[in-house]
Amino acid sequence: MQRLILAATLVCFAAGGAFAHGDDSHFTQRQEVTVRTTKVNGNVYLLQGRGGNVGAIVGMDGILIIDDDYKVVSEKLREALKALGASSPKFILNTHWHGDHTEGNFAFGGESVIVAHENVRKRMLNPPVLFGQTTPAYPSIALPVITYAESITLHFDGDEIRAVHYPSGHTDGDTVVFFKKANVVHLGDDFFAGQFPFVDLDSGGSVQGLINNVGHLITQIPADAKLIPGHGPLSTLDDLKSFRQTLIETSQIVQDAMKKKQTLDEIKKAGLPEKYKEWGSGFIKTDSWIEIVYRSYSKK
Repeated sequence: MQRLILAATLVCFAAGGAFAHGDDSHFTQRQEVTVRTTKVNGNVYLLQGRGGNVGAIVGMDGILIIDDDYKVVSEKLREALKALGASSPKFILNTHWHGDHTEGNFAFGGESVIVAHENVRKRMLNPPVLFGQTTPAYPSIALPVITYAESITLHFDGDEIRAVHYPSGHTDGDTVVFFKKANVVHLGDDFFAGQFPFVDLDSGGSVQGLINNVGHLITQIPADAKLIPGHGPLSTLDDLKSFRQTLIETSQIVQDAMKKKQTLDEIKKAGLPEKYKEWGSGFIKTDSWIEIVYRSYSKK
C-alpha cells in the first residue's frame, strides 16, 4: 500500500519523464528541448537539458561525459558536445541506472565506451518497477561494457578522473566522479542541490545510507572544489553540507513521529517546519520526501 501511495504522490513527476526509459509518446507534443552549457573549471563543463546534469571534460583526447540525460535530449546533447569539440564522447560514465541519466546510452552507445558500477549493469538488464511502471531491459548497445566493484580511474585529457562507488544511497549503484586536476566533483543523484532527493528504495537505496555517504564525501572533497549535483545548479561544499544537514534534520522529525506510533498520514498532515518549505519545491515534494523517509526507516 505504501508503494502505491508514493507512486500516486509522484505521478506528476513520472508523467514528466520519470527516471526510467520506455515509451516516448508523452514527448510527442513536448516543449523544445535545449541544452545549456556552463564552464565549471579547467576543461570541465556542465550541460543541462531535461534530466540529470551531464558533466563533460574536453581536450586533446576527445570528450568524456558523466551521464547523458534522456533519449529525447540526445540530438541536442550531441550538438552541445560538437560545439565543445566532438559530436560523440569517447567515454560515458553512468552514475547510476535511472533513465534521466542513462537514456542517452541508446544514442551514443554504438560510438562510445560506457563505464559504470556493476550494479548499474545488473539494474539495466533487470530494471525494478519505478513509479509503478515496468521498465524494459536496456539493449546491449546501451549497456556498460566496463564495470567495477569499488572504483576505477581514467587518465584522460590531462586529468585523473576517479569514479568511486558509494553503496546504498540514492540506489545501490551510485558513483561519484572526481576530476583531480580540475578540482571538480560530479556527485550524481547523491546530491540534489537545494531540494529533497529521490531515494530509490526498490533499487537498494537508503535515506540513512545517503546521509552516511554524503558525510563521508564532505571529508573527501576539497573546500574550494566545484560540485556538479545530479539535479540543480552548480554548487559548493557548503551547499553539500546544507543538503546533508537538511536530510538529517527532516529524517529525524519523521523518525521521532514514528517512535510515537504516528501513522504516515498523520506525519504528512503535520508536515515539516516552515524553514524546509523551499526544499520541497523541486520534483520531490514534502509529502513525497516524508513518505520516502518513512518507508526507508520502516525497513529496519
